[in-house]
Formats: sequence, structure tokens, C-alpha cells
Amino acid sequence: MIIGRLKVNHMTNPLGYWMGTPVFSWVVLASTGKRQKKARILVAADEQMEQILYDTGEKEELDSLGTVADITLKPRTRYYWNVEVWADDGDHGVSETAWFESGKQKEPWIAKWIEAPFDKDIHPCFQKKFNLKEEVLSARAYVCGLGLYELSVNGKKAGEEYLMPGYYDYENWLQYQTYDVTSLLKKGENDLNAMLGNGWYKGRFGFVPDMKELYGDRMKWICELHITLADQSVVQICTDESFTCKKSPVLESSIYNGEWYDANQNPEYTEDSISAILAKVPKPPLRERLSPPLVIKERISPVKLITNEEGEQILDFGQEITGWVEFPCGAEKGKEVHLRYGEILQNGKFYRDNLRTAKAEYRYISDGKQAWVRPLFTYYGFRYVKVTGLSEKEMMEAVGCVIHSDLEETGFIKTSDKRINRLFLNALWGQKGNFLDVPTDCPQRDERMGWTGDAQVFAATATYNMDTAAFYRKYLYDMLLEQREFGGAVPDVVPNAIGKVHQLRGEEKRFAGACAWGDAAAVIPWTMYLFYGDKTLLENQFENMRLWVDYIRSQDEEHCGGKRLWMCGFHYGDWLALDNPDKESRFGGTDSFYVASAYYYYSASLTAMAAKVLGKKEEAETYGKLAGEIKTAFQSEYFNGDGDILISTQTAMVMALHLNLVPDGEPRKRLTEALKKKLEENNIHLDTGFVGTPWLCPVLSENGLPKYAYTLLFNDDYPSWLYEITMGATTIWERWNSVLPDGTISGTGMNSLNHYAYGSIVEWMYRYMCGINPVWEKPGFRHAILKPETDERLTWVKGFYKSPAGEYESSWEIKENEVIYQVKVPFGASADFVLEQGTMAPALNGEPSKELEERGRITLPPGSYRITARRRK
Repeated sequence: MIIGRLKVNHMTNPLGYWMGTPVFSWVVLASTGKRQKKARILVAADEQMEQILYDTGEKEELDSLGTVADITLKPRTRYYWNVEVWADDGDHGVSETAWFESGKQKEPWIAKWIEAPFDKDIHPCFQKKFNLKEEVLSARAYVCGLGLYELSVNGKKAGEEYLMPGYYDYENWLQYQTYDVTSLLKKGENDLNAMLGNGWYKGRFGFVPDMKELYGDRMKWICELHITLADQSVVQICTDESFTCKKSPVLESSIYNGEWYDANQNPEYTEDSISAILAKVPKPPLRERLSPPLVIKERISPVKLITNEEGEQILDFGQEITGWVEFPCGAEKGKEVHLRYGEILQNGKFYRDNLRTAKAEYRYISDGKQAWVRPLFTYYGFRYVKVTGLSEKEMMEAVGCVIHSDLEETGFIKTSDKRINRLFLNALWGQKGNFLDVPTDCPQRDERMGWTGDAQVFAATATYNMDTAAFYRKYLYDMLLEQREFGGAVPDVVPNAIGKVHQLRGEEKRFAGACAWGDAAAVIPWTMYLFYGDKTLLENQFENMRLWVDYIRSQDEEHCGGKRLWMCGFHYGDWLALDNPDKESRFGGTDSFYVASAYYYYSASLTAMAAKVLGKKEEAETYGKLAGEIKTAFQSEYFNGDGDILISTQTAMVMALHLNLVPDGEPRKRLTEALKKKLEENNIHLDTGFVGTPWLCPVLSENGLPKYAYTLLFNDDYPSWLYEITMGATTIWERWNSVLPDGTISGTGMNSLNHYAYGSIVEWMYRYMCGINPVWEKPGFRHAILKPETDERLTWVKGFYKSPAGEYESSWEIKENEVIYQVKVPFGASADFVLEQGTMAPALNGEPSKELEERGRITLPPGSYRITARRRK
């Protein structure tokens, strides 16, 4: 038996995170058995697992998807753990030892917040020199900065994270990071150093260029360094007035504009260093982190250096990425290197007008010494970089650093069609480029915010692609803090940067409470439960769900007449759909109150289901009753007496079918036929926006029209996914026509070439093309429905998903008149394989299958299977 993927609170070896009650999970990767019979978790104080602190004993009920450990954790303590598993056939194994380490918890801070006695816009460096009389056994630094900070010890960067302390709701909480700096310290003299920049806390962020201080106006820093020496004595180095400070080499920094660095300014102690001063203590509580690390996940080299007719030298990295460029520089003293970042070229020239007011540049003034250069307090979304001040050799040695939250990739799809493969990769790269501590809408222009609507429609796709549990846990916590302030309403962006700007300007605009956007509070928690099967996540996020539905109900009863419809307020509706007669409008043609009322039903239904799972009987009945009333009112408002829909847009039909809001029986059949006809009238092309698009292909597949879903996938003219591929896209666009057929950008007002929402087609690819589906009654993929849909436009498809229960495979190949399916069900799970219509004479592992022939489905225990069937002519 092989046991792996050991996680605590859905993280691998977490250091200094907010633990609460730890939840342990694991996966049996290989076993001769089929299922777990019993398991045992041990937690120890030592890596040898001899000093046992907690022992579950051998128990059948220990769940590999998430077992809560009733253990009280001490502050600043490392714990080691393993799991022992017995299978149903007697197979047995013990995992390797993993660990987790607590932060300061409720321990009082000895360190004090400090700042520099400079002008508030001057970037400071802080430093402390100290002497250690013994060798170092262990050392931890507990650190937070306002805004961004970078910590170094003896001239070496601490940790592998960037842009710390991350992006979160600075008004309601502050998260600190924990660093293991043992290897950076030494006996004798040591140097602790930190540089600070603006980031999200301070500096311009938001749509208003002159609004530069969302959360605070002064950079502050706090650090507590605990060092255990060889003689077991403990040394504490804590920020206070004994720290010195000086002006930083970073002259300017901005998330949108970039960074200006003068290497002639020494960040270390010199005679002009002065004493730091105590800063005003921030009001929000300082607590352990939730954010997964922001790290460099990949490094890519430029594919070519372009020198155009105007003499511009432009590096092409061949792929739109998020991060920055690092480069070697040996320029003479005082010479400036200038990098400008952009997404696309226009007529062979560098272009960035679609970035609006974001300058997206990096300026470096050389000190005459050879250096490897990178920015500290910004990031960019780019494919192309216009460079001045470097030699061609230096330019071609430059490296594009891909930065995003450190999430395990869990899914992958590959097919016989290179265009479909590129589409999958575009969606994956879109996720990489936008999962920077929050699920942002774009990484390049003057926005980069956590739009809740985008996050909601993409959540399932994101969770097939990567392990998102810890990532969304943090995002939903930020959301909850905002909801508590807004009476349950969810801001359009989380953290609520837009609302914060208008608050500071003395305006009452809240930018909260829009349908489909705010429904992220219900949809994402349910998606997390569906995919991970961890009730503790659902329990923690149930308040998000309840507050949101209660908010809608209050709007219904206080402002909309109590009709169980959401017929008031501002809504984005089917954003950026193409069916509005006013082609200049960003709003789709579907009535926004129709969309709002449908989502009202959706969120109420999900909240009722969540309450049922959690054993909250009263809430389950309350929200279930509410959902029933909404459905009745919706059908009365939007369907005639014969059960025919009164709003005939693609999106309206799709929503009614997907959410089962259409009356049962013949009305559903007629609506499906109406949708089919609607598509045919549009030459089987979509005209849907952010709301309708994610459900369009799933609805077609679920209602007997898989060929139409595949046609939408394979269309390569505007509007379609493959149109983007034909135009050279390497990520998903914000608009269906972000780039026109002649290669020119379609507009600059709101036009991102890395905007992941329409990448939600990949969820359909996992669920229907590959056929890998979760089942809410047995979440976490403890049971799955494997129901692949083939299409002759593909000769083969391979799909893989490393679920919390283990790895599933669902692949198929068409050979002449035969379909060959290859499926794999992991240890401890089961799956129903559903044979698609239009096939006959099925065989399982070479033997005719009577069950598949008669029932069209078969339940498969763990194992690998080859299923064949003949296609009907």
C-alpha cells in the first residue's frame, strides 16, 4: 500500500497558518485492496514519531477526505503526523511523516509596529544587526507589513514567497506570515532587513487614479524573530525603536504602474541610517495567515526578440503570463533600463492602450555592477515586453517568471484536436494568471480585482484544474467579513476595493448585492463541498450562504413587494452577452430581474441542501420552503398557462432548463426544442454572456443535444472559443471579439486578453466530453458518474482528475465503428459508468456485459476498465 497527498486543512506541511481544529486528509495511491477498512492517525512532537501527542486509535470511521482531530495546539509548535491504513483485503501501509506548525495563536506580540520618520511616499528599509553566541538550532520569523514587504536575513531572501502579506481585506483583519529562517542565521553577527512597498494596502488601487491610499497612508512593519540556540537558550529579536531605517532603492512602486529601482541606493545600514519610530497600532486584528503562498511556479524564456521598423526591441514570451521579467544587467553606472509590458502587438508595434491608465513598466538605474534584476512590489500581465537599455544578449537571457498561488494541479485533458488542446491550456493559463491570492478578473490593466461573478462561474472549472480548497477558504473568509458589514450583501469585488474608494470619497455607492455576482457566496461553498466532501469547510462557509439568501429575501420583502421574485436593484445580468439590440451596451438582452429571480432560487436551494448536509433541520426546512415559493412565483411570472417561456433568449432558456425552473413534462421538451431552434436561427452560434455561457453546453448535453454542444465547441468563427485560438490567443479573452479578424484590438475601454470567465467551457469538457462527474450525495468523488460523450469530430480524448478520493481516468477512442473507453476508479471509491446513446453490444474487459446492454450503466468498484461498444449507423 502506498499512501500520499497528506494534507492538513487542505495544505501540504503548512507553516504558521490559522489552524482552528486541524482536519487531516490523505489518499491511498496504490493497494491490492478496494476500500479502507480502518485507519489510525498519530500526531507526535518528533519526526521519529516516538513522542506521541494524539492517537485516534484504529477506527473504521476515520475519513480520508477529512478527519477532524480533537487536539489542542500550542503556539509556535511543530507537529508531526502520519496515517496508517488497513484495506478490506488485509493490505496495510503507513504513510511517510508529514508536519504542520502552529503560529503565535493568541500569544501576545512582543514586537511593536514600526515605521520610518520619512514622508509617507518614501519607501523605507528597516534593519537590525545582532550577535548570536551559539549555533542556531531553529528560528522562526513572524512578520507582517503594510503594504508589501520583503524580508532578508544576512543578505538572503527569507522564504520563496512574493508580494507578502498578500491581498485581503486590510480593513477587517491582518494576516502575518511565518518563515523558517534557521538556515539563514549563523553564530556571530547577523543582519535582519526588510524593504517595504505600496501594494494593495497603500498606493493607487481601484478605478479612481487619484485615490492612492485605500487602507492606510503610512508603510508599517512588525517582526518577531524567535531563535533557539544550541544551548537551548532563546533569543528574541523584535521590532522596536532599536531598528534603524533609511530610504529604499525602490523609488516608486504600484500594482498598476510598476516599479522604479535605483541600485545606487544601498538598502543596508550606512551612516545616514536613522532610528525607526513606533507606528500607530492598526485597528484590525493581527492573526495567522489563510492565504496559500504566492510563488514563482514556472520560468519561461523568450521565444524571440523582435526588432520592428521603428527600432523597438520587443521580447515575445510566446505565452501570456502573470508575473515579471528577471534579467541580467551589466550596464554602466547611472544608465537606466526600461521595461514596458503589454498583451498584444498592433501592426508589429508595441501596444498597451487596453491597459487603460496602468503604466505597467519597470525602471532600473544601474550602479555599474553586474546584477540579476527583478521587481519587488508589483506584477504584470503580459506576453510582450518592450526593452531599452539592455544588450541583445542580456535580453535573450531574460526570464519570464510565472507567479500565482501555490496550488496543486489536479486535472488535465488532451484530445486528438490541437485547437481543443490549446483551448484547454488557455483556460488553465487564465487560471494561473488570475489566481493571485484572490481570483482576479485580469492581471494586466488598472483593475485586477476579485470580481465575484467571474469567480462564481469559474469555480468548478478551477477546482477540476487545481486543488482550490485553501484558496477559496481564504477568499470566502474575506467575503464573509464584508457580508457582515453589508447586511449579508456580497460586494461586486472581494476585497471591496471599489466600494472602499467611493467610501473614502464620501459617496454612498456600495457596489454590492448584484445577482450572479453575489451568488458566489452560495455557489462556491457548495462547489467546495461537492468536490472535497469536507463538512468542516461547508460548516465554516454556511454563514456566507445564509447571509446572502437572507439579504435577497429582505430585498424581496422590503423593496420588491414580497412576491418571491427579485425585481429590484442593480444587476449586471448576462454581462457582455451579444443579444442586446443595443450593440454598444455591455448588458445582455435577458431581463436582469429574470436572471436575479432565477439565482434567488438557485442560492436558496443550495443553502437548503447545505443545511440538510450539516444537520440544520430548521434552516433546511426554511430555505427549502423559500426555494419552493420562488419556483412557483418564477413559473407564474415567466411562463404562460401552457408552460411556455415568455423570455426567449438563449440565456433565459438555458437558466430555466439548468435550474429546473421549467414546468415538468411537455413544457421541458418544448423548451429544449425552442433552444435548439434558437441556436439554429443563429447558425448554431452562441450569443450568451457571463451568466448563460457556463451552462449552455451542459444544458445541451443534459437534454439530448450533445452534437449541438460539440458544434459550439468546434465553431472557429466569431463568436466562439476557437475563434480566439485562430487569432493566436494563449489565454481566455474578456469579450468574444476582444481582437478583430484583422488583428486589431476591438476597444480599449474594457478589454482584457486574460479573463478566465469564459474558460468555464472546460467544466463541460471534464463533465461531458470526458464524463467525470461528482455526486453530491457522496461528495469528494467518493462516488462519481462516468458518462463520456463522444463525437466523430474527435478521434480520441484523455481526461484525468486527481480527486480528493484519488485519481480518476476517463478516456475514449473511436476506431472505425467501435468506441473504446478506458476508465479508472480510485481506491475507496466507486463509479457508475453510463453508456452513451447510439451504442450497442457493450463489453467490459473483453467480456459481453449484460448489465450494460440492459441498463445502459454499471457500477464499477476501484480498478481500471476497458469498455467497448459498437456505434449504431
